[in-house]
Amino acid sequence: IQVEEGAVSLWNWAVAKHTGAVVNDEQKAKLRFVACRLIRLCEGTDPPEGTIRRQILMSMKTGKGWIDVGKADLADGFLENAMSNIEKLYAKLRKGSDGEADVQEHRADVENNLFKVLSYQAESAVAQGNFQKAVVCVQRCRDILMKLPKETCYLSILCYNFGVETYECKRYEESSFWLRQSYDIGKMDMKYSVGKEMQAKVLRLLATTYFEWDCTLHLDKALKAINLANQENMHPAGFFLKVKILLKSGASDEDINAALAEFLHLEMSLDFCLNTAKLLLEHGRESVGLDFLKSVPERFESSPDLGKITLLHIEFLLQNRRELLAKQKIEEIIIGHYTGKQLLPETLNQLHIILWDRAAKHYEEKSYSEALHWYNYSVSFYTPRQIDQNLAKLQRNMASCYFHLKQIDKAKEAVREAERCDPNSIFTKFSVYKIAVMENDTNKAVEAVVEVGKLAEKTLLCEDKLGVDKNTGTNLLSLAAQIALENDQHIVAIKALEYLSEHLQDYQQLFAALKCLVRLMLSKVMAEKEEKRDEDINSILTYLNLAHKRLAESFTEEKFAGDMRILEAHWFRKVAWNLAVQFKDSPEKMRGFFVLSFKFSQFCPSDKAVLIAQKTCLLMAAAVDLEMGRQQVTPSEQMELFSQALQHLQTCKEIWKVLKLTGDFAKDPTDTLLLLYEFEARSKLNDPSLHNFMESVWEQPQIETKTLEIIASLAMESPARYPVLCKKALKSALNLHRKQTVIDAVKFSKCLHSLINISLPTGITDLETCVLQEVWDYFEDALSVVSSTDAYPEVEILWLMTRAWNTGIFQYTVGKYKEAEQWCGLGMRFLHHLGSLKRSYE
Repeated sequence: IQVEEGAVSLWNWAVAKHTGAVVNDEQKAKLRFVACRLIRLCEGTDPPEGTIRRQILMSMKTGKGWIDVGKADLADGFLENAMSNIEKLYAKLRKGSDGEADVQEHRADVENNLFKVLSYQAESAVAQGNFQKAVVCVQRCRDILMKLPKETCYLSILCYNFGVETYECKRYEESSFWLRQSYDIGKMDMKYSVGKEMQAKVLRLLATTYFEWDCTLHLDKALKAINLANQENMHPAGFFLKVKILLKSGASDEDINAALAEFLHLEMSLDFCLNTAKLLLEHGRESVGLDFLKSVPERFESSPDLGKITLLHIEFLLQNRRELLAKQKIEEIIIGHYTGKQLLPETLNQLHIILWDRAAKHYEEKSYSEALHWYNYSVSFYTPRQIDQNLAKLQRNMASCYFHLKQIDKAKEAVREAERCDPNSIFTKFSVYKIAVMENDTNKAVEAVVEVGKLAEKTLLCEDKLGVDKNTGTNLLSLAAQIALENDQHIVAIKALEYLSEHLQDYQQLFAALKCLVRLMLSKVMAEKEEKRDEDINSILTYLNLAHKRLAESFTEEKFAGDMRILEAHWFRKVAWNLAVQFKDSPEKMRGFFVLSFKFSQFCPSDKAVLIAQKTCLLMAAAVDLEMGRQQVTPSEQMELFSQALQHLQTCKEIWKVLKLTGDFAKDPTDTLLLLYEFEARSKLNDPSLHNFMESVWEQPQIETKTLEIIASLAMESPARYPVLCKKALKSALNLHRKQTVIDAVKFSKCLHSLINISLPTGITDLETCVLQEVWDYFEDALSVVSSTDAYPEVEILWLMTRAWNTGIFQYTVGKYKEAEQWCGLGMRFLHHLGSLKRSYE
């Protein structure tokens, strides 16, 4: 009992809240669904009559609710349950009846609910596309209709709605069936009929259905239906449809005139009459159409919009290539405009559209004089000094015609008028630009293209407010660049392309613009004196940086395929490389172009050629950074340059590892260059990991003496100072010299010279014994080589003799007489090997 009471309360609450707009239709259907299911759970084996009636009502309304919210499949179960309960109710009522009169009364009571359930089931079936089930349900409703005549209107309209629904789904056969049913049911009981207007409406839709289904096959049925509709109720829509059907059937002009005559007495709007005339003319019934059109003004003598009739006539004449007659009609309208017979604003606007369309057609056909003729018709409707944006557009269009006709003065006058009416329009600025280009006024052209560029930015930011398409700015800039190039005005073209490249969204167009910019600017640079090149070279760098940025962004653009991106990247990579080589006298710019070439190459497949290019770019960039770091710059600038060089070298090493896997690079000096550049960068950055880095160098078996000597030199080159590393490098180099089959005395002497210099600083007397011993060994090495060859440079022998003698003297001054004797004696031993200088020093 509590469940039942709760279900009833829920039902009533849903009804109340829906009435108060608290819950929507679908929520109400869901609440009813729950309440109805709860009531069914409470059903006993022999429920009383009141309970059954309540279940019928609730099931019907729940099913109908689901149909109304578009979920007909959920309605079927509830409607079947309602039908089952109706049968139970009828059986219960018959069981308790006393005679035939009671049975008839009970049957009538039940049939009312049965009719509703069947109609709902028909609705559900149509919604689910079950035509056969819907037909059965409606037929049962028709059978009951004799006893429920008041439902005639309801069932007729229901079938009409089915016809509309199936017509909209283009199920014409089903639609025609339902519309016939609607019409037939509407005739069953005139007392409760839907009325003549509704019957005519049904028949008009039936005629339309036949017409659209297959006019050839069902032409007679369509005509019969529309004639019946017009008999039921004369309506302009019926008249129009009949004319359409007759035209489609190829009826004679006499038959069509007869159809038109049937409706002459009807009240019809001017637009309706014009649409009818238009229909006739579009179907090639010129005679009938024009006669009908001529009869229209008589019907609407007092209408202020009679100009529409002339307008339609003009359109027809133009469509049929009768321009001369059309011009006569237009000239009549112009005369009327200035003699008190003005067109309504809406009609005048429509005439302007016709005139502009015709002018545009002639413009496309390159008949510029004829286009101007039609534009002048449009101008005739404007008063002198009138300010109007459409007039500005008109003047710009006329200016374009004058451009093509080479009538520059008239073009300038038209543009001045456009500026007066709409000075801030991007199109007006573009017209000013075209005049400047044609007059070869570079400064004015640049000013105008700058204005166009600024307005292009605004169109991107506030497209809706300006009423201009977002692509308009870029399209005009593209055209501006094209015009400038055609007229050999490269400076103007560059300015247009610069703005264009900033705003283009289409990647293909963007890269085409950037490539054109690079070529133009490069030509300009080549023609300039060297001192004026800097700014333009910087511009090229800017273009290339923008190209790189947009290439990186293009990965998210589906329309810009990978192959296209690779082609563009290769083009820019090669250009940057060539520019780097070309501007080798400007280290900073050369470095910039090499870095850019590397960046572009990262968008290319990593084949051998690309890897070699990448490696070379980075090596060159690092070399330039190191060279610039050696110049007299501030310490902070030096650190930045050396750090930058180190970054390039780290990336280069990774590429070199991959590249070495692709072939034999035994003679390639890259390993040596990487070693020397990295050593220089790290040493001058005072990198704490430098010693660890060098450990791997000492272990290299193939290292050359020249490399070791350069390392030694770099280790002591400011701001680096690493005497220990310098000595180690020189010692290793000296060992390599000794291992030669034939010692190169010149190279050996230079290496030994450097090693003695770093080991035995000039002017220092307080040296440890071990250091002196080490240096003594170097002198002994020198004597050994000097004794074995005549190729040892005499200057170097003299230097060795002098250093040994001076070292002895220094030892003497500090009281180390024994050591002094040894070192001076060592110097004397070198004296014997002097040649021409021996006598001077003896």
